[in-house]
Amino acid sequence: MDQDQVKKAITELKTQPKKKFSQSYDLIINLKNIIVKSTPIDVFVTLHYPKGKIVKVAAFVDNLLTEQSKKYCDLTITEADFPKYKDVKQLKKLADSYDYFIAQANLMPKVAQNFGKVLGIKGKMPNPKLGCVVPPNANLEALKTKLTNTVRLQAKKATNLQCLVGKETQPDEEIIDNVLTVYQTVLKALPNEEQNVKNSQLKLTMSKPIKI
Repeated sequence: MDQDQVKKAITELKTQPKKKFSQSYDLIINLKNIIVKSTPIDVFVTLHYPKGKIVKVAAFVDNLLTEQSKKYCDLTITEADFPKYKDVKQLKKLADSYDYFIAQANLMPKVAQNFGKVLGIKGKMPNPKLGCVVPPNANLEALKTKLTNTVRLQAKKATNLQCLVGKETQPDEEIIDNVLTVYQTVLKALPNEEQNVKNSQLKLTMSKPIKI
């Protein structure tokens, strides 16, 4: 996959009838020669440009990060608030309402104890690989910016990966860069790289996929 191939797909999508709203671009990577049940794929990719979606972040913190959390995150849950979240329905609503969860490292045992049974099942536990388990002197502004531009691609049952790569109102160059960034990162996560890729497609929210 190269810039010209992505540009050609974008140009073809632009010939389709316009909608009354700003559509999003989705990248689809179809896999082959891989059994995802035994080799699940779970990749985080931080894009260079916006993905066109508002991201909501919740943080589990103590007094050392409370001020920053209230400024940069969408929800702050202090250690004193933990007992308020006991009902399973309440925990499920919490998990569904936020895209990412941050936790102060010293609170992780209590976070796991109080929230793990629901956040774990939904794949929303604070992820150290993504930088979501933080020290008490962390820069939450920088982390929130990173998470805003991060996409997650998972294949646990079906043999395809899909994620947002921007909005049709963005310059083509930004979409091309985001597509290539995702593709190259996914390749590195596959056991046999390009040999595990059947094909790649780009689509708008209401369009049919176009092969890249």
